[in-house]
Amino acid sequence: MSVSAYGNPSAAAPLAPMTIDRRTTGPTDVKIDILYCGICHSDLHQARNEWKNTLYPCVPGHEILGTVSEVGAEVTKFKIGDTVGVGCLVDSCRHCSACQDDEEQFCEKGAVFTYNGPDKHLGGHTFGGYSKGVTVDQEFVLQIRHTENLEAVAPLLCAGITTYSPLKRWGAGPGKKVGVVGLGGLGHMAVKIAAAMGAEVVLFTTSPSKVEDAKKLGASGVVLSNNPEQLAAAAGTFDLIVDTVSANHDVNAYLALIKRHGTMVLVGAPEDPLQVASFSVIFGSKNLAGSLIGGIAETQEMLDFCAQHNIVSEVETVGIDKVNEAYERLLKSDVKYRFVIDMASLN
Repeated sequence: MSVSAYGNPSAAAPLAPMTIDRRTTGPTDVKIDILYCGICHSDLHQARNEWKNTLYPCVPGHEILGTVSEVGAEVTKFKIGDTVGVGCLVDSCRHCSACQDDEEQFCEKGAVFTYNGPDKHLGGHTFGGYSKGVTVDQEFVLQIRHTENLEAVAPLLCAGITTYSPLKRWGAGPGKKVGVVGLGGLGHMAVKIAAAMGAEVVLFTTSPSKVEDAKKLGASGVVLSNNPEQLAAAAGTFDLIVDTVSANHDVNAYLALIKRHGTMVLVGAPEDPLQVASFSVIFGSKNLAGSLIGGIAETQEMLDFCAQHNIVSEVETVGIDKVNEAYERLLKSDVKYRFVIDMASLN
């Protein structure tokens, strides 16, 4: 079936209206009418082929929130009218060791991402949530327990799990001091979630204008990372630092702030490789790690945690016709702190 969407035919072209095909509802499928779709920095990277792997035409969007409009005969987890979400994954092999460990994002046969992945049903590649609807197997659909501010729930499907997963894995909680680098789409969620977990949270930013926002979101302190004296005062005091920055920056300055055996986790994805000095990790036996979203079970756990703690993203809602403008503003960090598309604006 054909649905309206917004995408681009090449890296140099702006996003514009297009029509794409979606599969009809199979026995285990859930058909979703999309209400909102968040704009992730990954969308911009992919649309403009900055990671050199984009398949065109490209329809971005992996922070999808919508309503179930049809279910297959064998679907047991959802019913028509349910509010549901779809994140970064829509399929995997389901049998390899990663899938058996509920880490489908690391599927050894290749995870199927919500867009720019292989479409085993229709051929070609998958299309994302900048569209009127999507059909997804029930195993990759998520239950939304929030009952209000649904547009602000959508970014949890990527920004929420991208920060929740490393915070959980590396033990953010009472008695732990957690640093968050950057107060953007990912960073503001890391601050909220780490604070809800009970950790002492400190934001690192180059923008004095974000100090008050960080404290309102749950940070107990703010360090201006372009101030050498403030950085020096924080040296060796952090159990965990979550680095959310997607631009080139000096990670060695932050590694100096970690305690002995502490960990710094990268969740931002700069276009160019970062330079890491060996002695930054050798002295203090420090860990530099990375984290990629989370599996379906952990994503559902994150959504339930956020519903329990009344956590949503700080968003600015835009019409689909403003998506190219939103991309340009995103590059300038001119949003507090996540754009969300109201899909009712797509004809």
